[in-house]
Amino acid sequence: MIKVGLILGIAGACRTDELVNLTVDDIEDVGSSLIVKIPNTKTKIPRIFVVTDVGNMLELFRKYLSLRPPHVKHKRLFLYYKAGKCSSQPVGKNTMGKIPSVVASYLKLPDVACNTATLLADAGVDITTIKRHVGWKSTTVAEGYVENSIKNKTKIANQVLVGTTTSAITKTVNVSESNIPSNINFENCTNITFNLNVNK
Repeated sequence: MIKVGLILGIAGACRTDELVNLTVDDIEDVGSSLIVKIPNTKTKIPRIFVVTDVGNMLELFRKYLSLRPPHVKHKRLFLYYKAGKCSSQPVGKNTMGKIPSVVASYLKLPDVACNTATLLADAGVDITTIKRHVGWKSTTVAEGYVENSIKNKTKIANQVLVGTTTSAITKTVNVSESNIPSNINFENCTNITFNLNVNK
């Protein structure tokens, strides 16, 4: 339950009550991915997200779903486990809300307050994408997460103190078979993109 809760919670930037109220009918398994619908959100904006098959996530979800007892009368996705067996009792908000603390404790991590918006901001995702993914109407809230991102603050500190820049530099080099360089060196670079045009 914890693994599937983490997968869906992180992939969809889900709040605790959204996970608690998730039903088996809200998730469509299309083979290569899961399409998850969150019909009732705090912002009153229904949203859809996709879980792709990274790190056997789909296998974990399918295994969890296969353990569901056939006699369960409700459609809530998350159920309690007792004595190694899946019960028919749905997981409540308090239990679901403790998952990040349980995982952080197991991994011996000091900060249990991390959420999906922070993960997205730390990954360099832009404000508009964060806003759409989480389902926020306000840009101000998303800006707060980007502004408070440690990775973003570190990048700014490097720009101020070291003088590194994130501006794009385009360099075009014409290379033929006779002058292919034996080595190319890059220093202090991130997010490098190579575009190769092969003319024969």
